[in-house]
Amino acid sequence: MKQIGLLGGTFDPPHLGHLIIAEEVRANLGLDEIWFIPSQEPPHKQKATTDAVDRAEMVRYAISTNEYFKLNPIEIERPGKSFTIDTIRQLRDENPNTDFYFIIGADMVEYLPKWKDIEELTELVKFVGVERQGYKVKSEYPVIKVQIPTIEVSSTAIRERLQNGISVKYQVPEPVETYIKEKDLYE
Repeated sequence: MKQIGLLGGTFDPPHLGHLIIAEEVRANLGLDEIWFIPSQEPPHKQKATTDAVDRAEMVRYAISTNEYFKLNPIEIERPGKSFTIDTIRQLRDENPNTDFYFIIGADMVEYLPKWKDIEELTELVKFVGVERQGYKVKSEYPVIKVQIPTIEVSSTAIRERLQNGISVKYQVPEPVETYIKEKDLYE
């Protein structure tokens, strides 16, 4: 049975925190791969500021040096809001001999009771909760806890820095920074 970690998000833009989370979960749980799944339109956030094609391309650049990381465009290819239950149902249908581990931050662990079809979802996927400043990985639902190094970086802060002409070097992978500059994103 293959074991795949799933890391979803808007990745607007992807940053080193995303990569650290993915690698720590992969290494700690012995997963075969981590699939990065950029969302088309997340149900819990405002629409992304950058086009889905650009966000997917930035993810592709960000993960290019890790053989265990893959881009899965399943949610970008599906129009409208991206609900996790729909994604997991489709992934399980397409990959019947795979166990999926859905990676979420501690802030989302607290939000699990509000997720669409959460009872069914907990039967279809194993949740992996990672520490996040100001939140505890505590839930009435089964969640595997993985400790990760703390890094204070966020897509929101990176967008603000870029809008103010401040460097994001060492916060995003170099190829992502180059892509952002070439496409004039976030200005």
